[in-house]
Amino acid sequence: MTAAGGTPQPTLGERSAHEAPRSWTEILFTRKMLTCIFLGFTSGMPLYVLISLVPAWLRTNDVNLATIGLFALIGLPYTWKFIWSPLMDRYKLPFLGRRRGWALLTQLVLLLSIGVLGHFNPSTSLQAIVVVVFIVALFGASQDIVIDAYRRELLADDELGTGTSIFVNAYRLSGLVPGSLALILADYQPWPVVFWVTGAFMLVGIITTLTIREVSDDALAPHSLRSAVIDPFVEFFSRDGVMAGLAILAFLFLYKLGDNMATALATPFYIDMGYSLSEIGSVAKVAGLWASIAGGVLGGIFMLKVSINRALWLFGFVQLFTILPFVWLSQAGHTLVGLFVVVSGEYLGVGLGAIALTAFMARETSRAFTATQFALFSSFIAVPRTVANASTGFIVEAVGWTQFFIVCFIVAIPGMLLLLKVAPWTERGDMEAREPVKETST
Repeated sequence: MTAAGGTPQPTLGERSAHEAPRSWTEILFTRKMLTCIFLGFTSGMPLYVLISLVPAWLRTNDVNLATIGLFALIGLPYTWKFIWSPLMDRYKLPFLGRRRGWALLTQLVLLLSIGVLGHFNPSTSLQAIVVVVFIVALFGASQDIVIDAYRRELLADDELGTGTSIFVNAYRLSGLVPGSLALILADYQPWPVVFWVTGAFMLVGIITTLTIREVSDDALAPHSLRSAVIDPFVEFFSRDGVMAGLAILAFLFLYKLGDNMATALATPFYIDMGYSLSEIGSVAKVAGLWASIAGGVLGGIFMLKVSINRALWLFGFVQLFTILPFVWLSQAGHTLVGLFVVVSGEYLGVGLGAIALTAFMARETSRAFTATQFALFSSFIAVPRTVANASTGFIVEAVGWTQFFIVCFIVAIPGMLLLLKVAPWTERGDMEAREPVKETST
């Protein structure tokens, strides 16, 4: 690749190709990893506002479960963000550079939109709330696009594993703000204060964006919509045939559908079971957070010993059978110990399954289109969280919480059966990455 003046420009992988191998301490204790912490935190904030704080706020204002479930549809920008990501890659704002400019714009809008939410009354202003929540989802997804691009351009090849792990854990830790701190604060302060305090945490991202350096190279920006979007689709479906490609997409959709449904209305479930907002914030949310992080760490360690295929099977069974204790919890009444144990088990399975699925997506990504195909896969697996989860409120109101969790268990089975096709237990060489295809002129 060359710049306008004809000077050869290295690709991201080539920048560190000739550097001597570094120790883990040289990689870990750097300013780059600190940047990943802050960017991961600010990237996760908007999503957790949508899936934790907004449902609790609506339910405490007597909004019915069917309506709360439909709010999941407003999260569609997280599913379809790959559509406008080439535009953010191609064009830059007239300040701070290609990545930092877009990041600052999205973060400022998020701070303001999260803050103003609490000034609406869910009983009388539901339409206005829908608009503002959609703005949060749109700019939250857009922030993810630009931060993901920045992180990939910031980190050298030998830093990607460590940086991504740190980023993901910081992303999850941000859930403590809207999912724990905000709920506890809501027992003592009015909702406008709760939402402004929550929104103010976007200052972490704003300050980070203003202090980090720009890493994007204007000469490397894409100049073709085909090379950015269409070619990855063509390569994926021509690799092993259309049917094999469709089987992989079906697996990506179904593998975590059961636990996505089981956790979609978690906060309203806790409220209906008689737990106070403080108990939810200090017990359930903390249990879910530590368990999902523990699952991610344990999954990464365990996968040093087993293949991706076998991890998908083993971790899949864990996330499948940890749904069943919710059947007991729905009948057990008020029990903080039971709540902590059941939620911990469920989110341990969530963390394990997420690690295995992420590794599978990476393996199924061609080295010629790594960033684009991974973004497409990531958007695709968000479909069950947004579209399928929208039906959970109707299911609960029709059959009740106990039967609902049984349905979640049954729904999780087809994804496990698809492992026979896309990731057989005995397949050899399943750890090998996809070889790049020969590039063609476009």
